[in-house]
Amino acid sequence: MQAPGHILETALYAGDLDAAERFYGDLLGLEKVTRMGDRHVFFRCGRGMVLIFNPDESVKPAQNPAMPVPVHGTRGNGHMCFGATAQELDSIADALTAAGVAIEADFHWPGGGRSIYVRDPAGNSIEFAEPRIWGFGTETGGKIETTD
Repeated sequence: MQAPGHILETALYAGDLDAAERFYGDLLGLEKVTRMGDRHVFFRCGRGMVLIFNPDESVKPAQNPAMPVPVHGTRGNGHMCFGATAQELDSIADALTAAGVAIEADFHWPGGGRSIYVRDPAGNSIEFAEPRIWGFGTETGGKIETTD
């Protein structure tokens, strides 16, 4: 089997989808793709998707037999990291602070690169970081450029 090429979707869980929609859509500017009542809200992020599920609803069997998605979910705080350039991190930190979102941590990794951590309204740990923290180089326009 060939290793997967990239992560297509990442899921987090939030009991208040209205607050999640404001945070990910209005504040972070992700494009909302769909919302199904109080079950989930999905956002596009570059070539991937950010799925926010209500944990009380995603553990229920699918009501639509044409969409036999297995029940799933978790409780507790999750983690997700968005890639950003050094310049974008400054802008992100300013926008989050202006919106009243506390910066939990803002630091430079010993091997290079910077990360900013905040909490979304559900308490999930949301990180914004330079891709070089994982050796990917710099990210511009949604493409990873390696630094050889």
